[in-house]
Amino acid sequence: MEFSIKNVNADKELSDCVIVGVYESKKLSNSAVAIDVASAGYLANIVKRGDMDGKLESTLMLHNVPGTSCERVLLIGLGKEADFFEKQFCKATRASVKALASAGAVKATNFLAELPVKQLNTRRKIALITETVLDASYKFDAIKRKKDDDDAIAKKGIETLTINVAANEVKEAEAGLVDGQALAAGVSLAKDLGNLPPNVCTPTYLAEQALSMGKNFGFKVEILERDALKKLGMGSFLAVSQGSEEPPRFIIMQHLKGKKDQKPVVLVGKGITFDTGGISLKPGSEMDEMKYDMCGAASVLGTFKAIATMDLQLNVIGIIPSCENMPDGRATRPGDVLTSMSGLT
Repeated sequence: MEFSIKNVNADKELSDCVIVGVYESKKLSNSAVAIDVASAGYLANIVKRGDMDGKLESTLMLHNVPGTSCERVLLIGLGKEADFFEKQFCKATRASVKALASAGAVKATNFLAELPVKQLNTRRKIALITETVLDASYKFDAIKRKKDDDDAIAKKGIETLTINVAANEVKEAEAGLVDGQALAAGVSLAKDLGNLPPNVCTPTYLAEQALSMGKNFGFKVEILERDALKKLGMGSFLAVSQGSEEPPRFIIMQHLKGKKDQKPVVLVGKGITFDTGGISLKPGSEMDEMKYDMCGAASVLGTFKAIATMDLQLNVIGIIPSCENMPDGRATRPGDVLTSMSGLT
């Protein structure tokens, strides 16, 4: 999806769809007022009749609104004005994506950034709109065999989104757009890793993802393999992996862009790419869901992608112990005595 930041008038905007808001009190957002004036009270009459009640996440798509240059006007319910915080702002934005997904619009202009949101500046609002739109549009089809009709369905929806801001806020908004795209990219990576099947997303695969990111963004990545883990005395960790053919990987990532005396933020993510329970086998009916035991690792990798993309001036260390827990003749047994890295048994 392509994004742009502009300062335009809602009633004169040439777009497939213009997105404006309505509060539960029937109060129109500023851009909705501009459209209402241009249309001789068209929006106010619709709200007055009760076709749009303004409740949070409610939507109403209007076509060929008089006095406007756009093909559609999408009204988004904002709820109670006094309760319009970040959470409500994101819900309203997500509702707009859902409504547009079933419309024929390809280009849309979003006027929700003009809404006053407590404790949010323009940069943060633009970042939230961008991140929410991309997250709501997320689809995992990396392993799906595509057909022509699937491609046609996938292409349906908004391809270009313009976000309207005041003329003096364009520069700040553009910075917010970069933030939002970076955050969305991190979330998307985490979701992709979680959605991959465990025969693809192995400890080695996670290590390769970390190395690839480190190379692309210039941060240090170290991968400890079985021999190094034995030397460090990581008996408990190695015991989890000893029943699997997949070798363990201990991933260390370092984004060191802060001051030398700045204490690092350390993120630790569990990376068990498939957890059968070992000899203490988990119930078979939901066994497939144990691929999600590595979502802590996915979150750390996604966070690092966002941090590196935004080039944050922070010291951040990511640690991912990754292995697979399988039943086997070599698997650890209930009651086995193990020695951890701390020396405790």
